[in-house]
Amino acid sequence: MVDFLYFDTFSATAFPMATIIALSLATISTAAAYYGGSEIILASLGAEKLNLQIPEHRELHNIVTEMALASGSSMPRVYVIFDPAPNALATGTNDRNASICVTSGLLALMDREETQGVIAHEISHIRNDDVLLMTLVTILIGGVVILADWSRRGFYSSRSGRRLGSKNLLLLIPLLVLIAFSPLIARLLAMAVSRQREYLADATAAQYTRNPRGLAEALEKIRDSGMPFQKATRGTAHLFFANPLRRRIDDRQGKLADLLSSHPPIERRIRLLYQMAGMPRLDSTMQSSTAQTLL
Repeated sequence: MVDFLYFDTFSATAFPMATIIALSLATISTAAAYYGGSEIILASLGAEKLNLQIPEHRELHNIVTEMALASGSSMPRVYVIFDPAPNALATGTNDRNASICVTSGLLALMDREETQGVIAHEISHIRNDDVLLMTLVTILIGGVVILADWSRRGFYSSRSGRRLGSKNLLLLIPLLVLIAFSPLIARLLAMAVSRQREYLADATAAQYTRNPRGLAEALEKIRDSGMPFQKATRGTAHLFFANPLRRRIDDRQGKLADLLSSHPPIERRIRLLYQMAGMPRLDSTMQSSTAQTLL
């Protein structure tokens, strides 16, 4: 006897038209995100083009030019968000249409070496195709959600058509697992990919600048500032240099924090960068130096 999943799910009476409509909308939105997503993200964050009459903007333009030459990539477009929270992000699908955006708070807080480290990190994301990878992961999440919806509709259609037999119950268990957990698993997979790419971008940035300490000190200043970026959302948080949502769990280490955060613990990133520089990290000395800089 052919199992219920085949006839009830694919029959004309139970065919999920709502899922077809959802698939069409997902395809359109994915295409729009791929070709115009960078502009949409920048507009949603209130990013503005550089004003080279402002000394900080001229210095930022020079730093981006230096790091583009060091990495061998094309010169990205450069934007500034007027927000006191220090942070940065990169968008685009390749180095020919990429953009780098920093906040005015980052320009005010960082010195040249620290800003250089942050920019090198963002260019590393572009050179490593991280932004494109996250776009593809987002598409994967959408596909998994659609598959789960399709399975759920097929299950309900089959229940309305006939009673489930004992053999069909064995098929029901993996179906229920797919329906209940696949969107969550896909989301956790996306965050895991994002965390690993942050480590890679830190290491690549250290190669470009030959100065991992500058990037480590930039992370320390962002950590100590404690400012969340108000315009960031869960959908854009993975694009930023440091997690802009500033949740408590992002500063913790452990399996639970690893599962729920889009960025690795900032303390671990700092420690690894000091190890790259061949420097023992003395927390009291570093914190005292950071406090004096902020004062």
